[in-house]
Amino acid sequence: MTTDKPLSPRVGGAWGGLSVVISSVFPMSTTTLTRPSQRAPGSAALPRAIQGTLDDLGTPLNEVTFVVVDLETTGGSAHGDHITEFGAVKVRGGEVLGEFQSLVNPRVPIPPVISALTGITNAMVASAPRIESVLPSFLEFAGDAVLVAHNARFDISFLKAAAAATSTPWPGPTVLDTVLLARALVTRDEAPNHKLSSLARVFHSHVAPDHRALHDAQATVDVLHGLIARVGGLGVTTLEELATYSARVPPARRRKRYLADDLPSAPGVYQFKDGNGRVLYVGTSVDIRTRVRSYFTASEQRRRMSEMVRIAESVTPIVCATALEAQVRELRLIAEHKPPYNRRSRHPEKAVWIKLTVEPFPRLSIVKQVRGDATTYVGPFPSRAAAEDAMAAVHDAVPLRRCHQRLSVTRFTAACALAEMGRCGAPCTGAQTVDDYGALVRSAQEALVGDPSFVLSPLERRMQQLAGDERYEDAATLRDRLAALVRGLTRSQRLAPLATTAEIVAARRSPLGGWELICVRFGRLAGSTRSPRGADPMPYVEALSASAEVVAPAPAPAPAALPEECEKILRWLEEPGVRLVSVDGVWSCPVGGASRFGDHLAAVPPERFEGS
Repeated sequence: MTTDKPLSPRVGGAWGGLSVVISSVFPMSTTTLTRPSQRAPGSAALPRAIQGTLDDLGTPLNEVTFVVVDLETTGGSAHGDHITEFGAVKVRGGEVLGEFQSLVNPRVPIPPVISALTGITNAMVASAPRIESVLPSFLEFAGDAVLVAHNARFDISFLKAAAAATSTPWPGPTVLDTVLLARALVTRDEAPNHKLSSLARVFHSHVAPDHRALHDAQATVDVLHGLIARVGGLGVTTLEELATYSARVPPARRRKRYLADDLPSAPGVYQFKDGNGRVLYVGTSVDIRTRVRSYFTASEQRRRMSEMVRIAESVTPIVCATALEAQVRELRLIAEHKPPYNRRSRHPEKAVWIKLTVEPFPRLSIVKQVRGDATTYVGPFPSRAAAEDAMAAVHDAVPLRRCHQRLSVTRFTAACALAEMGRCGAPCTGAQTVDDYGALVRSAQEALVGDPSFVLSPLERRMQQLAGDERYEDAATLRDRLAALVRGLTRSQRLAPLATTAEIVAARRSPLGGWELICVRFGRLAGSTRSPRGADPMPYVEALSASAEVVAPAPAPAPAALPEECEKILRWLEEPGVRLVSVDGVWSCPVGGASRFGDHLAAVPPERFEGS
């Protein structure tokens, strides 16, 4: 489980570079003190130079013991899931002092999607020790070292939950998160994101992360060394400086606090603009002034936000009646201006749909918009790649044709490779009639707009079989397809009813007293207001309905708004305490729809599907 094996430091590596910085800084550090007890009577005070100690400067990084830890678990929540594997590496001064690795019997089945992701199966952990014995061994191995993890919130939350469940005292160690350091030190030009796999490539890790705990911990060690080498070159030489490095606020950014001085303390949207009036960033808050002020403090640690604040010359506020209105305005402004420092919602035009084509032998096709041609549409999907994964899942279960040409019912052609493999009924050759093929199409339609169990259930069984046969790559591919299809179907089945409802007026209690009121037409927020505390809300409801935006319906099932706007409205309507005042139309979702498959496939959060 544990190995303690001193290794030689890597010459010229991260710690070798750091030691040069330390040796060049420490001898020059002096402190000037005045000691009245040593003055001669009547003499002037004379400053005396005294060599500063290492204690005055903090704990040198080359003397700090780090334990880099990584966990594998049965899911993404520390409150309901369990640890399946520990991996840890103890390092000091660039030297590996020991390693710790152990599987853990979680006492619950490991979901197939997790086995496909990590390669850890139920059989592997059946004879493994339980957390009651592994956790104390790990804490003994860690001792009083500084714990390091990539996305430390995840790993530390599981360790604390395990300690509480086993009545093990939590030692409260110092924790260092390599994600936070990377955000401050690794630019977008170097890596597209700050996942462990991306950073491992940047810092040339000798171990590739693969969702096994010890391998990921070893890769994190190399990332930590690379990050420490970078901050060493910036003058960071102690643990205390390293822990607060990302909290530094440059003077130029602090000086721009005046931009928030005249902003209202009210809910709404704010826009950072440059000297030419170009929108740089759009955000939303329940208190515009307080939120904007935070951009000039240590609480703002995003590198791109520091760049944005440096360029910004003004902030424009838009006060909104309700928090939902603010969220919707934010989405619309981002879609309109495409601010360079907003990452999400900038390109709603990239959303696509899956369509059953209108022809004697329909096929699935990816399209950019709904045309109102009385056929089945599913979506919208956030990207073409997600739509392709979902379409591949349908094809895995229903042998619809995949060729792109329009087929004739009288003129036939040669069979394609899929037909020869038995994965298509070959209507192109006349082997399948319009009626026979139509039965397949009706099955696919029912799965897409109603109960998808006809498609999803056999694919789930197939995924479990592949995982059981240790064909993890094939299981992972099928898992991704299933996840894309479930998310797409769930979104479609939730959005379509709202998109076809002429008007919904709803209300909920406001935190400030009174009622928050919204009017939604064909999936678009047409109006929003708030009735005062103690006032009869009905006159405000009537005024809202009379003055709300006139919205024309889009071709069904598309909403008359951005899909993300529709999603935000739905989440608001589904919150506890919301009351429907009036509904003009039919707003319903299928009882046996795709949402009932979501809990199982969501055992791993979306970011875990994408890798660390």
